[in-house]
Amino acid sequence: MNNLDYGIIGNCRSAALISKTGSLEWCCLPEFDSSSVFAKILDEEIGGSFEINVGENYSIEQRYKKDSAILITIFSEGKNIFEVHDFMPRYYKENGGYQSPPEVVRYIKHISGRPKFSVKYDPRLEYATGETKTYVKHNFVVSLTEGEKFDTVFLYTSYNKNAVVEGREMEVTEDGYFLFGYNEKILLPSTRKLYLELERTKVYWLNWVNKTPNYKKYNNQIMRSAITLKLLSYDKSGAVLAAATTSLPETIGEVRNWDYRFCWIRDSSMVIKVMSELGHKNIARRYLQFIIDLIPDKDEKLQIMYGINKEKKLTEVSLEHLSGYKGSKPVRVGNAAYKQKQNDIYGILMDVIYEQLAKFSMDIENGEELWGITKGIVWIVGNHWKEADKGIWEFRAEDRHFTFSKVLCWVAIDRAIKVAKILGKSVKIEKWTLLEKEIREDIHENAWNKKKNAFVQSYGSSHLDASVLLMEPYGFINAKDPRYVGTVKAIEAELSNDGLLYRYKNEDDFGLPSSSFTICTFWFINSLFKIGEEEKAMAQFDKLLSYSNHLGLFSEDIDFKTKRLLGNFPQAYSHLALIECAVNFSKKEGEEKILESMRE
Repeated sequence: MNNLDYGIIGNCRSAALISKTGSLEWCCLPEFDSSSVFAKILDEEIGGSFEINVGENYSIEQRYKKDSAILITIFSEGKNIFEVHDFMPRYYKENGGYQSPPEVVRYIKHISGRPKFSVKYDPRLEYATGETKTYVKHNFVVSLTEGEKFDTVFLYTSYNKNAVVEGREMEVTEDGYFLFGYNEKILLPSTRKLYLELERTKVYWLNWVNKTPNYKKYNNQIMRSAITLKLLSYDKSGAVLAAATTSLPETIGEVRNWDYRFCWIRDSSMVIKVMSELGHKNIARRYLQFIIDLIPDKDEKLQIMYGINKEKKLTEVSLEHLSGYKGSKPVRVGNAAYKQKQNDIYGILMDVIYEQLAKFSMDIENGEELWGITKGIVWIVGNHWKEADKGIWEFRAEDRHFTFSKVLCWVAIDRAIKVAKILGKSVKIEKWTLLEKEIREDIHENAWNKKKNAFVQSYGSSHLDASVLLMEPYGFINAKDPRYVGTVKAIEAELSNDGLLYRYKNEDDFGLPSSSFTICTFWFINSLFKIGEEEKAMAQFDKLLSYSNHLGLFSEDIDFKTKRLLGNFPQAYSHLALIECAVNFSKKEGEEKILESMRE
């Protein structure tokens, strides 16, 4: 059992997690970062869930409808078969824009026979603080809490409402539905109307997937990962979330539990780069607007992360009444890391701005604002690149001169020069070129450790760090450069554990991690591939893919021993790195086929 055997559904406004037996165990309404309506994943006793229960003789299977975010759970006992099609509506409105209401539809599809099921409908509003009371009304079931905050949620269904609330057994003889949502409906739903919503949502996803190129290798995995990244994007502001959950621990029973329902500049920018490479221009355009909106003053430093509605203050509190995932406390809401200084975010953001201008320069909105941001970033990096920081892994203790942060400061200047060339701003190029050279030489001098034959985690350190592998993809060093090859080999020797990678091995504020950070393993596989160890890279990639859950989804971490998924879920980082690896492998195969046909 993987224990994170959940599927995600969503509509770019919020999301829900449904277990492989059809139990809805995480959902926040009306938006991703609202308080939870169902949170059994964080407390099996009081968290709240919406379960579809069947007799012991039933077998249960689960899959996604191909090329969509519609999750299908199949319940069968001989001839008695029905399916639950779970989705959050998202489709084009006739007058433009999208319909994305804060609601979940559970469409019950009768397949054959007379299957029976019962429901456990147990919403616990406001992260299960206080008491949630449920009342059966004429047209709907309403659940409300009046504790510290007043909140309500509404359930509509084609089944007998009293039978639903009381958990009595019901028979499926035709299609039916459950719809729970944040708002009371003005027009009452019906099975026919919700079938139409299901079909419209399916068409939306088919059209969206159709914009993504087909790949010769790993196409299904690339598509599922791309859909997952899309589900973690928040349409209203352009923000991209790191994950859909809070406080799923990196290690069971320990305290590395964080709220990931925010927009980290680093994670989001990496997602946007990958998505625009897959041809999804709109998500990139919205994200750049999100960034422009965040930087009103030219000298305002970027925070490392923001709320999805551009909030700058993300106060962290613990919900003491929740027992946590598998007893892992505390459950945190908010994230104190927003106050940290991490110098790499400027390079990562500058890389995205450059990519967008290089791809769509004739077509880009906000060119002037982006040039303004570019100049601002160069000014900040020029003044601060020599300072120590917290680094990509957010060490909460002392600041250091992290190699990754320095490399990304170099990236910021390198991409700014390229942007200046695209926009014909030659005056800046000369001055910026001197700064680019100064940072590059500084890294080669201070980050290289002769004894280790590798670039190390921070200046003067002997510790290795997986993030240093990104020197090559960001263009700082060539894959065949002996220094880079040496770094990849040293990282393999020191940080690999049965093919899974530690981020680093030096003790941090919480001791040595016992789980592997999934993105690091993908980075390592990519590096192996780039230095020419292609067969080995492919074998390790296939092995890593086998550790996903039953639907091909990844969380943040994988336990070294048991290979179970850990950490927040699904994790944008893991899926963007999966896509990068898979696309590189697929491109290589395409290039080889072209060479073969030329030889023939």
